[in-house]
Amino acid sequence: MTSFSPSVGDSSSQATAQRMGAMLIGMGALHFVAPKPFDTIVPAELPGDARFYTHASGVAEVATGALLLVPRTRRLGALAAIALYVAVFPANINSVRVLWNKGWPARIGAIARLPLQVPMITRALKVYRTAPR
Repeated sequence: MTSFSPSVGDSSSQATAQRMGAMLIGMGALHFVAPKPFDTIVPAELPGDARFYTHASGVAEVATGALLLVPRTRRLGALAAIALYVAVFPANINSVRVLWNKGWPARIGAIARLPLQVPMITRALKVYRTAPR
């Protein structure tokens, strides 16, 4: 009987998927525990109540994180993460607009988040490519 020994890339990708999954579950839970900050960055142009979008994105983050934690669903979770990171980008852009007059720390934080979407997407893509089929 032979044992499977993952290569460095596989274990690295697995660790990335686990960190990403845990982060998404934590952030998704925050959408329910402390929803107000998320409500404030929902673009006003969207129809309906901001809280609906806060809760919906929280559910999406928790579900995506759970998919990433399970090797069998990791590929689907990685695709969901990519879609999620793209979908929340308008809210991140809106946060710059909303937080612009809240002082330099808030302004810098909001602006700094924008380019961070790129490495998050590329990491999710790497997880997708290296996840078990």
